[in-house]
Amino acid sequence: MSASPFDPEYQSAARFLPRGIARSWNLPLLRVLGALTGRGPDPEDVEIEDTGAGPVRVQRPASSGDGPKPAVLWLHGGGFLMGSPKQDDALCRRIADELGAVVAAPVYRLSPKHAFPAALEDAYAALTWLAKRDDVDASRIAVAGASAGGGLAAQLALHAREQGEIRLAAQILVYPMLDDRTVLRTDLDESGFRLWDNRSNRVGWSAYLGHEAGAAAASEIAVPARNEDLRGLPSTWIGVGALDLFCDEDMAYAERLRAAGVPCETIVVDGVFHGFDGIVADSAATKRFRESMFAAMKEALVASGSSEANGSIA
Repeated sequence: MSASPFDPEYQSAARFLPRGIARSWNLPLLRVLGALTGRGPDPEDVEIEDTGAGPVRVQRPASSGDGPKPAVLWLHGGGFLMGSPKQDDALCRRIADELGAVVAAPVYRLSPKHAFPAALEDAYAALTWLAKRDDVDASRIAVAGASAGGGLAAQLALHAREQGEIRLAAQILVYPMLDDRTVLRTDLDESGFRLWDNRSNRVGWSAYLGHEAGAAAASEIAVPARNEDLRGLPSTWIGVGALDLFCDEDMAYAERLRAAGVPCETIVVDGVFHGFDGIVADSAATKRFRESMFAAMKEALVASGSSEANGSIA
């Protein structure tokens, strides 16, 4: 019997987790299950506001003094198919308190009912709403997210660059979904991925793009890895597990960012699969991963201080 490729703290979880959760036949069920994450009472420290394009969950730091604060727009994962910002309440609370930041997590429209650019339109509406708040320093805003939310954050950074209204301080991309062409890599089809395999990837990307994933017609904004010009994007942090389907595409994107002159820090955690930090929250791997992510956020949003006006809103 060959040795397990998984970190010892993750071997038990890997034994029971599915290789992929999205299949063409179970999309209605996924939507129902995803909607359940948005139900139940809200914590007292979460405020529900409206961007004009939809609701957003806002968490303010417990204590950070007066004056405008840095901010993070957090975009939830779910393969563009499911999920709710409520699923990330605990992480958003930690971001708010550790960074002294306003954290906004918007609802965005999901595919296949709403294909690109619906989610991006909702995310950009939330970003412009956040930048105009009196309690937010518009020069210190990061976009962030995990999985499809990380991919949407990367789309948002590209779109914000094109619009020229808001100059972001950072993009924090947690095992982001960046390249639909990964579906064409049949060498990955039988690999032992967990939670999100290439079959799921084909379902998710095809639903989001509104056409077959991997087709030549894909938008360079919808698929960040297809964008030929990455110059002028904000400083970037990308983190991913070595046993994640997205590892290769994420590291390729990081190399292209660096080649374009964009500061980009990466961390690849050995022996872990997609979404690992939400599965075994107190593992050494998760702690190391989160410490790296928070250090990057602090450097971009806190260490520089509000005196450096490296952002604006028209």
